[in-house]
Amino acid sequence: MASVSSSKLRGARFWPTLGLAALTGSRATIGPAFLSQYLAGQALAPGFASSPLRFLAKPSVAKTLKFLIAGEFVGDKLPNTPNRIVAQQLSTRAASGALVGATLYKAKGGSAVSGALIGALGTVAATYLTYYLRKGISDKTGTPTALVGAGEDALVLAGGSALAKGLAKK
Repeated sequence: MASVSSSKLRGARFWPTLGLAALTGSRATIGPAFLSQYLAGQALAPGFASSPLRFLAKPSVAKTLKFLIAGEFVGDKLPNTPNRIVAQQLSTRAASGALVGATLYKAKGGSAVSGALIGALGTVAATYLTYYLRKGISDKTGTPTALVGAGEDALVLAGGSALAKGLAKK
């Protein structure tokens, strides 16, 4: 019986981490923003309350990250913004995904290192996937990439909202 509850607990960390990592591959600030919003409304678990990662649970951090999302949504559409798969952009997204994974795992009683690995790897995979998907849609339909990006923004916000609601129910 212990393995069933242990397995459920691992799944309660793994899938939301992978989901937030996937969103972070699209927009670097979105995963931390939704996670921070969720954590700001939760009582901190004993192991997490003393963690340096607890800063994401502060309401002021959640508000700041929301502001940064807006900036990223605008900046993503500018013509001089580098592609998300260039080294600087990719490493920023990977670090953001690692932060999300480490924090969520630690908040749910797991290993921050395991969470960071899952978050970083999931984010890198999603970064490439969303880049080529956006480029492919734009190329095949003749739709400007900025317009495709606006649709991507809407999907990312909807996905983040759904993940945050799912986290709140657990």
